[in-house]
Amino acid sequence: MISRRETFNLPNTITLMRISVVPFLFILLSDPGEFWSLVIAGLFVVASITDFFDGYIARKYHMITTMGKFLDPIADKIIVNTAMILMIPIGRIPAWIVAITIIRDLIVDVIRSIASSEGIYIQASILGKQKTVTQIIAVTALMIHYSIFGINAHPYICVQNISIFRSI
Repeated sequence: MISRRETFNLPNTITLMRISVVPFLFILLSDPGEFWSLVIAGLFVVASITDFFDGYIARKYHMITTMGKFLDPIADKIIVNTAMILMIPIGRIPAWIVAITIIRDLIVDVIRSIASSEGIYIQASILGKQKTVTQIIAVTALMIHYSIFGINAHPYICVQNISIFRSI
């Protein structure tokens, strides 16, 4: 039997807090102006940074749990994919990019689930971690959407996403 302390340790609590950002995404991305775009982008970045800390704490203090192995990658996908889905109706990201991203995530999850059922645990590769960081940067720029210090990242991010998908 898994103890309550093992299940609700600090890393898992941080992961659950990251998931709790999702309702704020719904509220703040429904009709964002310049100020609320910055607020939600900041909240998104803070939530994304906690992904590093929960993993670091879990490894350093030997607090890795089955629940953590399950929740952590799901939390990343929930927050990033929800943000992308919510930006479709406000015109900040094309639906086809979101669809391809979600399909790719589903394929990876199915492969990991099959491997797990055979007793094989597939950890995220460095390339997968770099993909996540790139997604977080792109989604943050798309959330902000407005020029800051004379820089408008939105057209650049959209062009980069299209060129990335053409190279695959």
